[in-house]
Amino acid sequence: MVAAKMNSIKIRVEQLPDFIEMRVLITHPMENGRQRDNISDALIPANYIQQLTVKHNQQLIAMLKLTGGISKNPYFIFRLKSLSSGDRIEVTWTDNHLFSDEYQIVIP
Repeated sequence: MVAAKMNSIKIRVEQLPDFIEMRVLITHPMENGRQRDNISDALIPANYIQQLTVKHNQQLIAMLKLTGGISKNPYFIFRLKSLSSGDRIEVTWTDNHLFSDEYQIVIP
């Protein structure tokens, strides 16, 4: 099992009998813009991930378009057919404020 962590992205890759399971956890508030602050009762501005991309050896394998309807700290699972030692996995996200983060791991 390979685990990696950056500021907002955690990636875990595990070899299972028939496939490889890649788990991605992103730390992000994912505010939809319709919730109110408990203290001031003001609307909390929308702040959510709009795009998530996953690449394997620089080849795009998934591009997800997300909305504000996804829960805080989203968790994704991807199943891959195979990975080899030295393969590179890259996960990148961009939110509606144009903030982004990316992380790469190399399979040992």
